[in-house]
Order: sequence, then C-alpha cells, then structure tokens
Amino acid sequence: MGLFANLFGNKKPTKTKMLEIIAPISGQIIDIETVPDTVFSEKIAGDGIAIKPSGDQILAPINGIIGKIFSSKHAFSIESENQDLQMFVHFGIDTVKLKGEGFTQIAEEGQKVKQGDLILKYNLPFLEKNAKSTITPIIISNMEDITEIKKMKGTVIAGTTIIMYIKK
Repeated sequence: MGLFANLFGNKKPTKTKMLEIIAPISGQIIDIETVPDTVFSEKIAGDGIAIKPSGDQILAPINGIIGKIFSSKHAFSIESENQDLQMFVHFGIDTVKLKGEGFTQIAEEGQKVKQGDLILKYNLPFLEKNAKSTITPIIISNMEDITEIKKMKGTVIAGTTIIMYIKK
C-alpha cells in the first residue's frame, strides 16, 4: 500500500480498462521527478505528474467520491466511482504550513463528484508569494493495482485536457 493508503479502503479492481484522468488545474505539466519534495519526486506517495499552475480552481480529475480534504485545504484524495483508482491532488509544496490561507473549500468529504466538478479554489498570487512552491502533484496512490500509466506533456486546461491514461 502507498503512503496515503489509510485514506482509502483495501478494495481490489474488478476488471482491466484504460481510465482517462483530466487536469484538475490549468498550467504546464512537469515531470513528477522534478517536484521539489522527495515524497513526490521519488514516488514514495505514488506515481503521476505535476502541474505548474495557472488559474484559480482545482477540479475533480475523475468521477468518484471525495475522500479526505485536508484541514489546510491544500490537498484532497479521491477514489473512482468503481473504487479501482485512488488519487491524491496536492497543491504546492509546504502549503500545509499556510493553514488553509489562500484556499477556499467548495466540495465536502464523501461527496460524489464528476470529472470537472469544482473541489477547491485558490489564490495563486498569494500562494506564489507565500508557499515554497506552487507545483502541484497529481498522484495515483494505488500503483500496486496499475499495470500501465501514460503521462501527457504540455499545457493543460482544467476540466478539459487529459493528463494521464491509466491501465489497470
């Protein structure tokens, strides 16, 4: 189990298929290995991509159920509706130290969401000034259940652009 396994149950997938993950935030995709935090760059928490953000909102990357929304509002977990994919979206590095400042929570824990639904809003100028980094990892936390991950490159638009294809 990954570092964030306690945020989810131990459910196993039922069948193999390709899942499309859409961008939860707008910005520029960067390699996860370049994130300035070893938990993400060394894939301790799981594998995925990171985005250097623009805009002001974080959307649901998949259809599913919101798991944990951290009290500091900088991160949340989401599990796909058929419970075969567990994801973690973590805005910035050391943003937990801001204790929620710069973020507004829209969705609630346990809420069923569709791809593109608004989860959190953020104040990018404030966060660029006060956080160590605004680079945002989007992680698949149940990598032991994944057989293939295809990562996209380039500029992405929240709620529109596919950032990863996942094969179970």
